[in-house]
Amino acid sequence: MDKIIAIIAMALVTYGIRLGPFILFGGGKQTPEWVRTIGGVLPPAVMGMLIVYSLKHIEILKVSSSLPVLIAIAVTTVLHLWKRNNLLSILSGTAVYMFLVQRLF
Repeated sequence: MDKIIAIIAMALVTYGIRLGPFILFGGGKQTPEWVRTIGGVLPPAVMGMLIVYSLKHIEILKVSSSLPVLIAIAVTTVLHLWKRNNLLSILSGTAVYMFLVQRLF
């Protein structure tokens, strides 16, 4: 019974979080400037955090651990600059990294 209550609580919170913006900004209300600013700044900030997180444990002198990461970052960067598609570049970089780690290094 505890599991069912936990699942219902999580579902209600998730639904409330997704419904919140429609309640706050729906009905023709103007979206506040700070929300638009955060919407423009947050995606690049998240990408920056992902890059820092990916590189924090790399030992540059160990080719077996640093080269796959650097190649995957290069693939991600080139694809993003070329196609400007976050999902494509992230998924491709991840696929390249996984291939390199599991098959070549």
